[in-house]
Amino acid sequence: QGDCQHHFIPERKQPKPITMTKEEIIVKANEALCSEFEADMESIAPEKNLTETLDLDSLDIVDVVVVVDEVFGVTLVKEDFNKIKTFDDFYNLIFKKING
Repeated sequence: QGDCQHHFIPERKQPKPITMTKEEIIVKANEALCSEFEADMESIAPEKNLTETLDLDSLDIVDVVVVVDEVFGVTLVKEDFNKIKTFDDFYNLIFKKING
């Protein structure tokens, strides 16, 4: 009889979809955006224009997509940004993508 060992390979499970409250999204989004774009937390408010406040150009939008994917695990596409004017629009979009 050989010295055969059976290695246990855990079954890969699909990650559970995580739901978040809008308040949780706002906190995480603001922290990530401030860190990535060196903005002051005080300059961010729900009614303020996202691109103007963070001084975003078209290349920066790509960074926003990467940050959102890393922080929230959701993918934004170019068309999503057509609907985003304010920070509140941004939060609502992430909320809908996470919570369905």
